[in-house]
Amino acid sequence: MQSPRLYYGWVMVAALSLTEITSWGVLYYAFSVFLTPIGAEMGWSIAEMTGAYSLALLVSGVTAIPAGRWLDRHGPRGLMTAGSIAATVLVVAWSRVESLLGFYLIWAGIGLAMAAVLYEPAFVVVATWFRRYRARALTLLTFVAGLASVIYIPLSDRLVGSYGWRDALLVLAVILAVGTIPLHALVLRRSPEAIGLTPDGEPSAIDGVGGVVAEPRVTPREALRSPAFWWLIAAFILAMLATMTMTVHLIPYLIGRGFSSGFAASAAGAIGLLALPGRLIFTPLGGRIQRRVVTAAIFVVQTLSLIALLFVPGVWGVVLFVVLFGAGFGAITPARAALVSDLFGASSYGSINGVVALCVTAARAIAPVGAGLLLAAAGSYTPVIWIATALSALAAVAALRAR
Repeated sequence: MQSPRLYYGWVMVAALSLTEITSWGVLYYAFSVFLTPIGAEMGWSIAEMTGAYSLALLVSGVTAIPAGRWLDRHGPRGLMTAGSIAATVLVVAWSRVESLLGFYLIWAGIGLAMAAVLYEPAFVVVATWFRRYRARALTLLTFVAGLASVIYIPLSDRLVGSYGWRDALLVLAVILAVGTIPLHALVLRRSPEAIGLTPDGEPSAIDGVGGVVAEPRVTPREALRSPAFWWLIAAFILAMLATMTMTVHLIPYLIGRGFSSGFAASAAGAIGLLALPGRLIFTPLGGRIQRRVVTAAIFVVQTLSLIALLFVPGVWGVVLFVVLFGAGFGAITPARAALVSDLFGASSYGSINGVVALCVTAARAIAPVGAGLLLAAAGSYTPVIWIATALSALAAVAALRAR
């Protein structure tokens, strides 16, 4: 039951903040650390291994739709607990892998687990348990979870250096199990009404000013017929194409401009750190300004960062890019979660957001390859950056139309 001083929704957000750090850290960010040692032992190329990783992302995107339907009908506890158990088993299997086919099968399974434990199901919890304080809950969740790369990339590197890559994965599997399974199984609940509470823990009167904030109840079928839904899809696909193009190709672009590889790597790493203050700045603004306007502002900031990269010479252009791009990059994911719930409500959030997640994941997978093909055709990164700039600007326009 609810503590008189603490709404149970905040307990769930705190638990999910911790589980998301570990899930993202082990299943998403640690992969890059293992490429070199696995390739050295198994003789696999970078392209062969990253193909398995891309497969996992695509599987997670496709699985987001049925996972969302399950979450709408049954709540998060069963799915996220099963997902964290499966993820643990799969990381153990990864540590024992002996063939490239087995590697691909394991990462296809990890893609299924990603759909069950990463941000999308956690966002369903926030949408279900919060109305008035949704922006605050999203800020807390994504800010804490944003530390995953900061913690788990160096931790994984140290584990590989101390124990070798196979035993390092076993250690990460233990951390994953201890850090996610108990919290998912013991803390998560389906809805506030299921334990006698109301969203935000406020009085049950619905008046739009005090008490529970009224919001739309849109079915998935109604959402698919809504122009706002397709403008939202367009906005985040365009933004993701630009974002992934830059995150994947920034280092070779900077090296091509004459910067050292160390400087280029530091600039790319700084984007992840600067994403955290971006979430603190933009996500709470959605509670005071129309969410679509805040989302459009994020994409404008991203556009300005690319313009700075193109036109401001030397190191200062890179610094401006990193600061602006990092702030926008960090705010995009919570902005998407909040905008979906603001437009369509929480009753079918999982199903509707699953479709959005599928489209965004497809863009995430396509962007690096598409940018690479464009680079090969043009022979220069300049057209690639210009197209990314145009995509970001168009994303801002599309976001404003999502109403």
